[in-house]
Amino acid sequence: MRGVLTVREHEKLDVGPSLSKEDVTYLEEFASKVLKRRDGELAASNYVGVITTKRGRVVEILPKIDLGGAADPDHEKTRQTFLRMLRCWRRLGDGEKGLPESSIRALPRFPMLDIFVRQFLVNLNALAHNGLARRYVSVEENLPCLRGRLLFREQIRENLTNQARFYVAHDELSVNRPANRLIHSALIKLASGVRIGANRQLLRQLTAAFTDVPQATNLYADWQKHHIDRSMQHYGRVMQWVGLFLFNEGLTTFSGRHANLSLLFPMEQVFEDFVTHSFRRHQKDYDVVAQGPQKQLAEIDGEEVFTMKPDISLKDSARVEFILDAKWKAIEVPGADSKHGIDQADMYQLYAYGKHYQCDAVVLIYPRTKGFTTELYYRFFNGPPLICLPFDVTKPADSVQRLMKVLRDLPEN
Repeated sequence: MRGVLTVREHEKLDVGPSLSKEDVTYLEEFASKVLKRRDGELAASNYVGVITTKRGRVVEILPKIDLGGAADPDHEKTRQTFLRMLRCWRRLGDGEKGLPESSIRALPRFPMLDIFVRQFLVNLNALAHNGLARRYVSVEENLPCLRGRLLFREQIRENLTNQARFYVAHDELSVNRPANRLIHSALIKLASGVRIGANRQLLRQLTAAFTDVPQATNLYADWQKHHIDRSMQHYGRVMQWVGLFLFNEGLTTFSGRHANLSLLFPMEQVFEDFVTHSFRRHQKDYDVVAQGPQKQLAEIDGEEVFTMKPDISLKDSARVEFILDAKWKAIEVPGADSKHGIDQADMYQLYAYGKHYQCDAVVLIYPRTKGFTTELYYRFFNGPPLICLPFDVTKPADSVQRLMKVLRDLPEN
């Protein structure tokens, strides 16, 4: 794609024909928390999405996804798989409605930014057809007719010698409200980053529909003040995208002084939410609890402290049967190292979960890779078994059913 540099997680950014020194300087300043140094060179980390430099260069960072040996020269399959995962991300809110399958398939071979922009514009177009939300605002004017209530002090001051005018105050329905100002500001910000014709045309049409709405003069103040009430339910999906475009809402990695359009998502969180969604969708044996149930690990002077909050719990009635922890990390099973790259801190955490919740087994879920295709079984001393599961993000239903069979076949303690 012209003007787009596509790399995968942890790959070095090609400095030279792809990125100028100015681009690299900007990236170092702007994204120091989401990029890293590798052998002295700038490289992607585990944040995935798009960064736009001041010169308009787009860096697209894709996750490393095992496609089972399938060729992906244009990154299309990887991009679509990631977008399907992203639909489950907690910050997107509307799930599959927020980023439907039709949108993912509609723009093959285009960078992710245009796919995100397209979904925002489609939702905004529907909002505009339903009508922009308005509110009554108090207006003071010097009019040739009496309207509202007469302001006597101002009338004497302004119209003492002109009895044909009336200085009045009245209420007027106005589109000048925080949500509309934020949307207009998002449209202006997108104007320089939209690359495909269909998006540019729709963006121009929608910008024209907001000509009566001023842009936000204080983005953060308007974001704090905007509120979606009952009359504004159709604003929900639009404002989710506005938050992402204007603030990368949900991430605190970027400084507000950087005006260039960038959207980056933490793969650890995206993977965790995708696995949670997959277990809710593809099995019915257990209730799925995300980020809980919470328990305290210890107490001091009668006060409970150190909250335990498992990623995913599988409950049967009131009892937690299994605890699952999702880690976006490639582990390698072949080799002499019996730890296989698993972090010891993760083992400690899962051991504490298993003992404190008294569950039947605990599970570490990692993405499936060529080097990790079958389960690993560990037995804690004086604790429940621990299973390491390879999760194929391209076939979530199969991965869920595979683990459910493993759990059903566990021997009785």
